[in-house]
Amino acid sequence: MAILNILHFPDDRLRTKAQAVTEVTDKHRTLIKNLLETMYDAPGIGLAATQVNVHERILVIDISEEKNEPIALINPEILEKDGDQEFDEGCLSVPGIYETVHRAEKIRVKALNEKGENIEMNAEGLLAVCIQHEIDHLDGKLFVDYLSQLKKQRIRKKLEKQQRNAM
Repeated sequence: MAILNILHFPDDRLRTKAQAVTEVTDKHRTLIKNLLETMYDAPGIGLAATQVNVHERILVIDISEEKNEPIALINPEILEKDGDQEFDEGCLSVPGIYETVHRAEKIRVKALNEKGENIEMNAEGLLAVCIQHEIDHLDGKLFVDYLSQLKKQRIRKKLEKQQRNAM
């Protein structure tokens, strides 16, 4: 397994729309293991393949306290949304920034699992937020896109300054 390099906003590669996986292979299972290792190392609770510059529709999530309940979704698609919730979101691609975002409170999702089997699941609360957030990544969208232009510009400038200072 390997820890992958996470892209940071405003990197244009984060805007790439991920392609559907046509057949789940060992390559995809290895990617899932690497995504999980990268997510746990960061540390985070969700990571989409787009964030590591792999533009396939794969995401991983683990919201458990013990970090022992990983979920991998391939070609995830939201079938139903219900309710509304506000959540302070952060993102491994937008480090150190947390902002309130409105998302559906409950969702129903269909996807493929690591074996290539069709699955459906219901999610609510934090899990629903995470799934919606990671699917946005697969669609080339970031949580900062839900913010005002002013907030988004401030975040961009702050992160660009941090990246310059890190060099």
